[in-house]
Amino acid sequence: MSELAIEREIDRSKMSISDEVAIQITGMNKWYGQFHVLRDINLTVNRGERIVIAGPSGSGKSTMIRCLNALEEHQEGQIIVDGTELTSDLKNIDKIRSEVGMCFQHFNLFPHLTILENCTLAPIWVRKTPKKEAEELAMHFLEKVKIPDQAHKYPGMLSGGQQQRVAIARSLCMKPRIMLFDEPTSALDPEMIKEVLDTMIELAEEGMTMLCVTHEMGFARQVANRVIFMADGQIVEQNEPEEFFNNPKSERTQQFLSQILGH
Repeated sequence: MSELAIEREIDRSKMSISDEVAIQITGMNKWYGQFHVLRDINLTVNRGERIVIAGPSGSGKSTMIRCLNALEEHQEGQIIVDGTELTSDLKNIDKIRSEVGMCFQHFNLFPHLTILENCTLAPIWVRKTPKKEAEELAMHFLEKVKIPDQAHKYPGMLSGGQQQRVAIARSLCMKPRIMLFDEPTSALDPEMIKEVLDTMIELAEEGMTMLCVTHEMGFARQVANRVIFMADGQIVEQNEPEEFFNNPKSERTQQFLSQILGH
């Protein structure tokens, strides 16, 4: 896959990182039966940080971020998200999920609901937002992702890139403090990728705490504060983008970058 060129200039000085910790992972381990999928994961993410997680297929990237809102259960270690420890306590899980938005590879929109209804469903049922207020909020975020004119259409009437932007708007309608992206562009045609990445760049510029599993290395170079490389269920290397791409320390990282960047 070739590196996507992102032409837009970003003013990084406006994208400040807080000293406040948004996510703390300590000694996390996870197994699928006998398979040790995540090994001794330690990671601190500060408020406002934008982290890109890269690595080969099967390295544990998606599993790690799915553990952050209990879509996957970890067996050992501690995960604290937004000050709440992630345990089997359903109240804690609900609290974390209400503060953490997630955008998947596949859009997971309800096909029988309009775009507006997809966006208002969770605020109305989970946050008990009045319908009129929820619709105003949904239209605000549909405008932010530049598709307000699609509000009364159904998902099947939209392109893949538009559907993914709806999925992002739907997450934003819950006013999350943290956004998780699990390969949000990998199911899209190349011409649709840029419109989704542009939406994510705007979120980054507004200071959203973001963890993004992606192969879009152009996005990583331009937007990330830190790039994390995973292999075999472990964090092998992490660094700021310039150092990560220009001076990778581990042989495994060098091999990955040569394959994905084609040099």
